[in-house]
This record gives sequence, C-alpha cells and structure tokens, in this order.
Amino acid sequence: MLLTGFAPGKLVKTKINGNISVNLPVDFQPMTPEDIIQRYPSVRAPLGAYTNPDRLVDFCANVSATQWVKGDEQVAMKFFKSSIYSMYDKVELISEGIVTIHRQNFFYFEFDSRLNSDRKNVATQDPLMKYTYIMYLVLPKQTLVFSFNCTKEQKEEWQPIAKTIMHSIKVR
Repeated sequence: MLLTGFAPGKLVKTKINGNISVNLPVDFQPMTPEDIIQRYPSVRAPLGAYTNPDRLVDFCANVSATQWVKGDEQVAMKFFKSSIYSMYDKVELISEGIVTIHRQNFFYFEFDSRLNSDRKNVATQDPLMKYTYIMYLVLPKQTLVFSFNCTKEQKEEWQPIAKTIMHSIKVR
C-alpha cells in the first residue's frame, strides 16, 4: 500500500545557493520550471523551489522585489502582512512575530488562506485552501522570503514540521 502526503521522518541539509541552506524532507525535489511558473509566477525566478513527490507540499526561497534597510523591520512586517491579506480572499492568521534564528531576526506569518475560484474558468470551480508559514529576512539591499505551503487538508500533519524546516534556515 502506497501512502502519500504524510509528513516526513527525516530532514536533510539542502543548499539553496552558496549562502543559504535549509533542512528539507529527504523526498523533496527541486521543482520543474513548469511547476515554478504555475506556483510562483514572477519576473524573477526563485532562488530555490522544492516540492514533495505528490507536488502538494512546497518550500520556496526568493528575493522580494521590495528593499528595506536594517531597522525598518517593523514597517516591512506591516507592509508584508497587508500584502498577504490583499493576495487572498480570506486569511486566518494563526501566528506572527519576530524570531531569532542563527543570530538573525526573521519576521514571520503563519496562516490559512482561501482563494476563491475563477468563475470564468470551469476547471477552477473549487476554492484553493492552503496553510502557509512564511518568513522574511531583511538584509542590506535585499529581503529574503522563505515560504512553506501545503493544502489545508494536510495542515495537521505538516504544521509541526513546517516550523522545524523554517527554523533550520541558515543565511551567511
């Protein structure tokens, strides 16, 4: 019997680039270019994007288009919180705050979201409901964005591991 979608037992160190690493489930693989285009439509490609074999659980590292300077974390946090609420039809905030990981201050938002269907497209009749844990790191001349996403149905099994993954991020 093949069981898919269950939270992993083992995490492995994954280098996103020469300066960033994270511990991801052993079965996570880099996303295909098609997956990246579909899930992270942007002019700039993510630094790294990974998914589980079912392609229902994702981790992505990216650079924000907005730049902030050290000391503006509180303003940046309000800005990104507002942008989260504007991206979805419904947001249920679970937690938010600032956390120090490896002597760096990240701010984060953990939430459930709902994106209503596109009534013009018959293929997307059901709303898209997701669990997200997203963290931001303000650096000189750039803001790094790390996100973990899964379907709302998988939230219960993945929520504990999401925090472990996010708190394993190392940026040099």
